[in-house]
Amino acid sequence: MTLIDKALEFEQRKHTFKTTSERIESSREVKALILDINDVYKENKDPKLMDIMKRLTAIKQKIEKRLKGRS
Repeated sequence: MTLIDKALEFEQRKHTFKTTSERIESSREVKALILDINDVYKENKDPKLMDIMKRLTAIKQKIEKRLKGRS
């Protein structure tokens, strides 16, 4: 499975996490995907990769907001 396939699969996955550990695991997974895609993006500057990274970053921000909870 290629990096882009993994990213698209993660994006399509349901993001209903029952436990905190599932949220942490998912946050780490999406962070690793974003960093890997960024390395590829630096080499070829493909705008499709940037779009994927933006969508994954939005998902990551939602997960982290849920992890931090209310102030």
